[in-house]
Formats: sequence, structure tokens, C-alpha cells
Amino acid sequence: MDDGFLMEVCVDSVESAVNAERGGAGRIELCAGLVEGGTTPSMGLLQVVKQCVRVPVFVMIRPRGGDFLYSDREVEVMKADIRLAKLHGADGLVFGALTEDGRIDTELCTALLAVCRPLPVTFHRAFDMVHDPLVALETLISLGFERVLTSGCDSSALEGLSLIKRLAEQVMSSARCVTSGLFPPGGGITERNLQRILEGSTASEFHCSARSARDSGMKFRNPNVAMGASFSAPEYSIKVTDVAKVRTLNAIAKNIL
Repeated sequence: MDDGFLMEVCVDSVESAVNAERGGAGRIELCAGLVEGGTTPSMGLLQVVKQCVRVPVFVMIRPRGGDFLYSDREVEVMKADIRLAKLHGADGLVFGALTEDGRIDTELCTALLAVCRPLPVTFHRAFDMVHDPLVALETLISLGFERVLTSGCDSSALEGLSLIKRLAEQVMSSARCVTSGLFPPGGGITERNLQRILEGSTASEFHCSARSARDSGMKFRNPNVAMGASFSAPEYSIKVTDVAKVRTLNAIAKNIL
């Protein structure tokens, strides 16, 4: 954070990871399934990304899309993925877990944090699904999470800006010494709204994907077949982190902070 801020870019490919670093990202969140909000990437992807970039790589631990209420077998998968991610060079981990009534699952989070040690851990946007964000925040701080990724419990960080600011004020008004990096806003951040979000949140970190669509190199195309559900991404369009977008976002942040 030599420039006074840190930009984290979520990526789902080696190309996107390299582009994020080239554009000036200070940290990478490595995922699969970005169309579902991010799921656990393959360990092969993690290995190759670690060979290609120097910035820290935080690995998403989420066994499936959907809600954040996990079965015992899913918990075993998460623990195994954490161990493997550590083995293959993860610099940090990202997860979240809730109870059925929308509270932080303290028992499960405590168990997963123990497996993660000594690596830093981010609680991801499961936070945006909690029943009471102010109470949830206190719980996460007491558990030992380094940061909480949030859109302010709204559809985007811009829409949830007032809550993000309120959460920051709640922490800074307490006796605890917590930096503004605790709340990297994320969700719908673009070149058009980053300035408003950073100025309104007083955050020193932010999270985005900064992607653009790129046409597939396939010459033969079968328009009658889709590799997934009807709502999935087009087969012949690939979304990749855009170096120019990352650089633009970085420039905006530097100008503000």
C-alpha cells in the first residue's frame, strides 16, 4: 500500500491474474465461478497463477454457489481446500458462513480460521446476507478476521455506501485500533462510481473485477448447444480482467487518496 490504498481484483484465470498485476492490482482474489459470485478455484489454477504473479493471492473457499449455510460434508470439503490452498502457496484465504437465521456461524468460522492459521483471512460478501450487519461486524472482529468484503448489504457498494460508512464509524469510534482496510467495498465498482465510493467510505482498499468481454477464437461454432443452464454466460464470449480498466481505477484511487 505504498500509494495509500490497495486495489484487490477478483480473477478466475491466469490471464486475468497477469492482467490485474500489470494494471497495478496490489492483491488478487482467486476464484472459479465468478458468475455465481465466486467459488473455490482448482489447485492447478492456483499453482500456475503463483508462478506468474508476485502480488499476494488470496484464495476463495466456497464449495458451491447459492447460500452460505453449509452441511457437514461441505465443511469437510472447505477444510480440505484450505489445507491444499496453503500447500500450494496461497497468501491468504477468503470464506464466509452463516446460520439459518442469518447470523455469523461462529462455531464453523472458528473451526475454519484454525485451519487457515497463520494466513490472513477475509470474510467475503456472505456478510451482505446477514440479519444485523452491526452485530455481525462485532462478531467477525472478535473472531479475528482481517477484513470484511461488503457492498453494504445492498446490490452494489454505491447503493450500500451509507452502511459501509456507518460500519467504519462504529469501529473507529471504539477503543480498538482497526484500519480502514477492514472494509474493502466491493460489488459493482467501476470507473464511473469509484470516486464516490472511496470518498464516501473512507476506505483504503477496494475490490473489483475490472473485466471486459473478449470474443472467442473459435471459428467453428455450434449455436444449438450451451455448456450449462440457459442463464449461463455465452459460450463464445470470454470475460477477462482488462489492464486498461485496472490502470484507470488505480489512477482514480491515487488521485483521491
